Amino acid sequence: MNSPKHVAIIMDGNGRWGIKNKKSRNLGHKSGLKTVEKIIKSSIKNNIKYLTLFAFSTENWKRPKLEIQFLLNLLDFFLKEKIEKLYSNGIKLKIIGDTNKFPKKIQKNLNSAKLITDKNKKLNLILALNYGSKTEIVNAIKLIKKNKMKVNESSVEKCLFTKEIPNPDLLIRTGNTNRLSNFLLWQLSYSEIFFVKKMWPDFNEKDYKKILDKFKKIKRNFGNI
Repeated sequence: MNSPKHVAIIMDGNGRWGIKNKKSRNLGHKSGLKTVEKIIKSSIKNNIKYLTLFAFSTENWKRPKLEIQFLLNLLDFFLKEKIEKLYSNGIKLKIIGDTNKFPKKIQKNLNSAKLITDKNKKLNLILALNYGSKTEIVNAIKLIKKNKMKVNESSVEKCLFTKEIPNPDLLIRTGNTNRLSNFLLWQLSYSEIFFVKKMWPDFNEKDYKKILDKFKKIKRNFGNI
């Protein structure tokens, strides 16, 4: 009965939850942040070493400008208000994706948060920001070509955003949507996948623990018998 070392989550359903319960997509995103805090705490409790959260995709720029601004403000709030809590709880913050498109203030706060938490070892919290898996793979190919590396699986993995992070053992997607949405396509090749009907703000520690317990009972063969 092995526990997952790395859990990845597509936090889907915030906007739909907000419309249904608060008549506001933005309030759904705000409620989703509370779930993030609960799942981080539960991950530590369950000895998860890596937790990757799909926070902002390359496709999210297509959303209304006011919603994008709210999401960026929410990220800025998280970095300013929660960084001390991350530090004191032994959490190391990592970022995957191209953050150069974000406002300079957020880029500065991201770098500061990474530096402050760099020595922590209890949990690696990985935020996927302006992340798209196809873009990541194309960038890896460009790096291989630029550095005149031999093309194989190992060289691709060394050039991905996740080069220092083990592949996820487990992927959870909330929101009653059964697709990967351009998230960690290379890294999820042998991950166990759980699709959850609940919207992200309704997802709780009991739901999470139930999935972790189910994972422990899965015999993972990786193509073998």
